[in-house]
Amino acid sequence: MNLFKKLAGEFIDIIEFLDPTQNTIVHRFERYQNEIKNNAKLVVREGQMAVFINEGQLADVFSPGTHTLNTQNLPILSTLKGWKYGFDSPFKAEVYFVSTKTFIDQRWGTKNPIILNDDRFGMIEVRSFGTYTFKIADPGKFIKEIVGTSGTFTTDQINDQLRSAIVTRFTDSIGEANLPIESYAANLNELSTAIFAYMKDDFEVYGMDVTKFLIENVSMPEDIKKEIFELSRLNHVDLNKLMQMKAAKAMEAAANNPSGVAGAGVGMGAGFAMANQFGQAMAQSQTTTQGQQPVTNTPPPIPGAVVISYFVAMNGQQAGPFDFEGLKQMVGNGQLTKDTLVWKNGMGNWEKAGDQGDLSTVWGQTPPPLPTM
Repeated sequence: MNLFKKLAGEFIDIIEFLDPTQNTIVHRFERYQNEIKNNAKLVVREGQMAVFINEGQLADVFSPGTHTLNTQNLPILSTLKGWKYGFDSPFKAEVYFVSTKTFIDQRWGTKNPIILNDDRFGMIEVRSFGTYTFKIADPGKFIKEIVGTSGTFTTDQINDQLRSAIVTRFTDSIGEANLPIESYAANLNELSTAIFAYMKDDFEVYGMDVTKFLIENVSMPEDIKKEIFELSRLNHVDLNKLMQMKAAKAMEAAANNPSGVAGAGVGMGAGFAMANQFGQAMAQSQTTTQGQQPVTNTPPPIPGAVVISYFVAMNGQQAGPFDFEGLKQMVGNGQLTKDTLVWKNGMGNWEKAGDQGDLSTVWGQTPPPLPTM
């Protein structure tokens, strides 16, 4: 270093720091042997604070503005150095510029999954992430507790420590909340507010102030998420409408059978059978227990009544079984005639429907011939 540069470094008239970055929290003003000239100008811009350190001890702190450095403006430093009558020669001290702006969009997240105990699903691993913002509220405390002797301190250097504190608070909060696992997504704002209150106390120890804290997402394993979705649908589904819809779709698909008119008849017959089966399933699903006796929404068969239930041969295929009403509809549609082969429990072989006495009423009554005149 030549003589001119050495002298320029020793006798500094203006002390200032223009931050070219967006993530610098603290910057130490570097000079030759830390010498500052008496009556030098200190320029502190908006969003900054200047902290003087003398031999490792915190001295004076300056807010935004232009300050003349002398014993009147440096009362603490003057006491530490023992100046009684002022000073004329350069003095040594370290000057740290601390950014007091709000540092936004700081990311946090759980590096490892958090294990929760849910009453229905047991032990579950969840992850979470979000954002927070902070600013330096007490520059002297921040330098003392965090920065130490570092010449430059950025958000990257403190984020890991802050994230660890956030994750700890997040884990405690969701454990104490004791919510069902599917309710976390609907309560992110409440969880964020609760953790935000804890974080303000945690950050204050370092001379920092958390200005905003948000949880953006709480995720869970895909298999648990799928089970929750299925349970949610079951809780809202109308079983009556579901069965009716399935029966209608089955009949529509059978009617669209490409085997022609005969095939359509078989399809419709199968559709009637499926509708009958769905009806029976609905009756069973609506059965409830009152004391020890089952109660249903449909009356039981009349005592002594004959229940007709036949299988019908159509196009070489077996369809059914059909009750009386189903058989009667098939007669009306031309699907069942007296020559159609039928079978029911107890019969040895398939026989013609017209030969079955209990089907006589299915064909309806026909008037006798007119008498001859």
